Amino acid sequence: MSSRIRVILVDDHPLFREGVAYTLQTEPDIDVIGQGASLDEAVDLAQRLAPDVVLFDVGIPGGGIQAAAAVAAACPDVKIIMLTASAEENDLVAALNAGAQGYVLKGVSARELIAVVRSVWAGERYVTPSLAGSLLSNMASGKQPAANPLDELTERERQVLDLVASGLSNKEAAEQLFLSEKTVKHYMTIIMEKLGVRNRVEAALLAQRESSSPTENP
Repeated sequence: MSSRIRVILVDDHPLFREGVAYTLQTEPDIDVIGQGASLDEAVDLAQRLAPDVVLFDVGIPGGGIQAAAAVAAACPDVKIIMLTASAEENDLVAALNAGAQGYVLKGVSARELIAVVRSVWAGERYVTPSLAGSLLSNMASGKQPAANPLDELTERERQVLDLVASGLSNKEAAEQLFLSEKTVKHYMTIIMEKLGVRNRVEAALLAQRESSSPTENP
C-alpha cells in the first residue's frame, strides 16, 4: 500500500466535482488522479488508473450503484465510497451490497470527508451516522430481539457473520473459512432468518452493535 491515496471522482455535476477535487488535493497524502461523470467513465478510469479509492454519486448516468458493482467486480482492491445527496435507505443498502465500503451524504464537511477517505482506504467501513442509526432503528421496530440475538447462531454461522461484518465479501469470507462462495451465501440466508433482518447490511450492523454493547455478568 503506497503512502499516498490515489483517488478518482465520478459525479455528473462538474462544479461540485471540482470542489471536492480541490478539497482532497490540498491534502499532502491524497492525489486526485482522475475525474468522470458516468458509469462507463468510472469503469474505464478504474481499470486504466488503478486508484486506491473511488467516490461515486448515486445519480450519475448509468447509475452509481451499478458503477459501484462494476468497479468492485473489475477492480476488487479498489475502495468505493458513495458521496451522494440520497438519504434513501434503499440506496444505502444497495450501495453496500454492490461493494461500497462507505456511504457519505453531500452535506459532509471537508474535514469529515477527508477523514472518511483515509479511514476507508485503511480498510474501515463508514456510513453517515444518521443513516446507520435509521437502519438499526428500523431493525429494532421490526422484530423484538432476544437478549442477545447472536446467541441463536451456531459457531460456524457466527464466524461467517463476523467476517461479513468486518467488510469482507461472500467470496472473501469463503476463502478465509475454506468454504465455497455458495456455502457462505447459504449461511448468510440462514443467519438473516435467525436474526430477523432483511439483508446482509442489517446483519452486519446488528453484529457490530452487539459486539460493542457492554457484556452483562451472569
